[in-house]
Amino acid sequence: ADPKKTSELQRLVSPAHPLSSPGYFRDVQNRLKKFVESGQLGPFSNGYWGSKAYVLPPEANLMAVTHYLEALDLQKEWVKVHTIFGGKNPHPNYMVGGVPCAINIDGNGAAGAPINMERLNFVEARIKEMIEFNNNVYVPDVLAIGTIYKQAGWLYGGGLSALNVADYGTYEKVPYDHSTHQLPGGVILNGDWNKIHAIDPRDPEQVQEFVTHSWYKYGDETKGLHPWDGVTEPNYKPEGPGFKGTRTKIEQLDESAKYSWIKSPRWRGHAVEVGPLSRYILGYAHAMQGNKWCQRVKQQVDSSAAAINSAIPKALGLPKTEFSAKQLLPTTIGRTLARALESQYAAEMMMDDFKQMVQNIKNGDTATANVEKWDPATWPKEAKGVGTVAAPRGMLGHWIKIKDGRIENYQCVVPTTWNGSPRDHKGQIGAFEASLMNTPMVNPEQPLEILRTLHSFDPCLACSTHVMSEDGQEMSRVTVR
Repeated sequence: ADPKKTSELQRLVSPAHPLSSPGYFRDVQNRLKKFVESGQLGPFSNGYWGSKAYVLPPEANLMAVTHYLEALDLQKEWVKVHTIFGGKNPHPNYMVGGVPCAINIDGNGAAGAPINMERLNFVEARIKEMIEFNNNVYVPDVLAIGTIYKQAGWLYGGGLSALNVADYGTYEKVPYDHSTHQLPGGVILNGDWNKIHAIDPRDPEQVQEFVTHSWYKYGDETKGLHPWDGVTEPNYKPEGPGFKGTRTKIEQLDESAKYSWIKSPRWRGHAVEVGPLSRYILGYAHAMQGNKWCQRVKQQVDSSAAAINSAIPKALGLPKTEFSAKQLLPTTIGRTLARALESQYAAEMMMDDFKQMVQNIKNGDTATANVEKWDPATWPKEAKGVGTVAAPRGMLGHWIKIKDGRIENYQCVVPTTWNGSPRDHKGQIGAFEASLMNTPMVNPEQPLEILRTLHSFDPCLACSTHVMSEDGQEMSRVTVR
């Protein structure tokens, strides 16, 4: 790559980013060269180098990798926001009803009161950095790369997102008022953006999990279970006429039998896709219907479509196109773009919430949790509840039943369970499988296109990971008293 041409490219794509000189890119290029020559490439050791599926010019690759390294450096500072409010990152601390930190606006960080003006100023500075990086680097890069791949015909990988999407909704403008969600929830079926179905995680007819093709056991596996009544009983039996291998060394699974540790969640019997793309399709549909709380989503999508169709092709000397939002979003490119746009929007909402929090503190509101129900002695003999959130990878729900002050049943239905689900009792496939259907590949022995589409979901398979003995017995048991 030519550092001078890389500098020129960045000034076309994101002119507001200050780090754009040829010398800057040359320094990064030298660092990368030294890294490659070390021979210690780690996860980059097998990147299908030389594949014709790589269509970016060398200068775009250098620009993107440079900004990737910048993001890694910034991330180290941004996660400190978690540590200020939650004590650590990852897995910050929470408590029922809020967060466990204390506020001492006049103090300087005394033990037990980590929130003070110095740290609030630090948080505000980090949010400003996030907004600037999203506006000047992340979103422009995705738009530029997406434009180049769109020109190469990469408008595939949409799968279920072209049909069925779902989310619980998040970021209410008015606390506890779900009608003010700035990323509203709901369900869209059969690609009909004009009709949005309401979603209720408490309704036993809506969210259900099936195990017909999962390594779990139900009494009647033709029926799904609502999470409040959910059962998680392992039944690891890799089998079927097409199965090859052993229990400990699988060579080929049989999709007509059980073939996954992931259950099959369904909304009213429909397989759906969840995640940033689903939220942006829903947000756009809500905005088209006049929802005032999510007009920012429509503005982002429309401006992105204009950039990909016209502005960036003109700057790069490429032909213009006229793809609509409904054509661009349900694709691998659209799924990647939606994550960038949501990051941009989330940083903006974070700044709004931060300013409101500071104003609340100035008004004397220093509470960080509602502990009215903290004492188990205040609970009824039997209770049940559900908590939902629009997590980064998609809609997340935790269902709980409590009896005599103890957890009787606890079930989670997480984003990758929705997207990575195997076939259900009707043979419906999940979002991962659907997104790969009819994907053209330059070289099936180097399935770069498959990996890119799967990576666009940002999969997390921790909830489908199990450790057991060779004969299927549990390895340990923990008793909590």
